Amino acid sequence: MNEDDDLGALCAGAGRALAEAERPVLEAHGLTMWQYVVLSALARGSAPSQLVLAQQIHYDKTRLIALLDGLVAEGLVSREPDPADRRARVVRLTPDGARRHAAVRAEIRRLEDRLLAGLGAAERRGLRVALAQLANSG
Repeated sequence: MNEDDDLGALCAGAGRALAEAERPVLEAHGLTMWQYVVLSALARGSAPSQLVLAQQIHYDKTRLIALLDGLVAEGLVSREPDPADRRARVVRLTPDGARRHAAVRAEIRRLEDRLLAGLGAAERRGLRVALAQLANSG
């Protein structure tokens, strides 16, 4: 791959490389990538329902239950009935979930710093802004 490749190919290659680099960090903390994605989404605020959470993280709602069951069993998230709709479940990080997420996130940031060592602070910010803009454009 080189910088002339299409953005899709560049992003796919970068995504694979980052996921592979992050895998040992996640495994050391007993998490899968999808579990970390859930914790990251909930670190930004509770989800008003499991359906909304599935939509936020672009995950199959029928598979989300099993993913959440594992996180609940580990004490990392809670699911409580929504007072306004007893059929819906509000999903939140527990204090243990917040601590685990913060620890993993700190290690991943250190990993990213090593991977992006050739870029200055402004270039790193620009990369994050551009990627966030691209990710949210669809």
